[in-house]
Amino acid sequence: MFEVAEYIGTIAFAMSGFFVAVRSKLDFLGTLIAVFLTAFGGGIIRDVFVDRTPFAFTYDMPAIMVSVIMFFLILFRFHKRQNVENKAFFIFSDSIGLVSFSITGAMIALESGLNFTGVLALSFITAVGGGITRDIIINEVPFVFKTGFYGTVALLVGALMYIFHILDVEGFYTTVAIFILGVSIRVIAYYKKWSVPLI
Repeated sequence: MFEVAEYIGTIAFAMSGFFVAVRSKLDFLGTLIAVFLTAFGGGIIRDVFVDRTPFAFTYDMPAIMVSVIMFFLILFRFHKRQNVENKAFFIFSDSIGLVSFSITGAMIALESGLNFTGVLALSFITAVGGGITRDIIINEVPFVFKTGFYGTVALLVGALMYIFHILDVEGFYTTVAIFILGVSIRVIAYYKKWSVPLI
């Protein structure tokens, strides 16, 4: 289940990173770096925190998948389309990546015996770590700090994973339910323009 969620998140965030790179008018190398950072950054930070060899460094499939996704996005000229970040395709794929990586972060935290705070932290870091790193490199305020309910969804997913673990009802169906709920909340929050109150 972990590998499935990790692969889904990798594919979704690879597309998300590509669209951000295109909007920022990066060259091919810059786009490649943005794509790989978005897809792998959060997972690498997560694994370092719990003293594991990063998943992306021990399996070849993630890098192959990201390379194939980037090839097809270029082949179908997605880099020539305007305002792609506001399109439903981008919002949906980014939401899938966010929730998938939130789930894998929580799974690793629970497997490592971390408490509630640790589960929330790893869920959040896995979901947004790559995007924050990418945005810092391209000199932007990280997306998670200016978009309502983005990081909040990651924390909600982590909390639900922890609660189901404590209640001993975790499993395939509960994880799928959390995934669907998380993606739904993120998409609805975007279109309803929900936001966390400003200070």
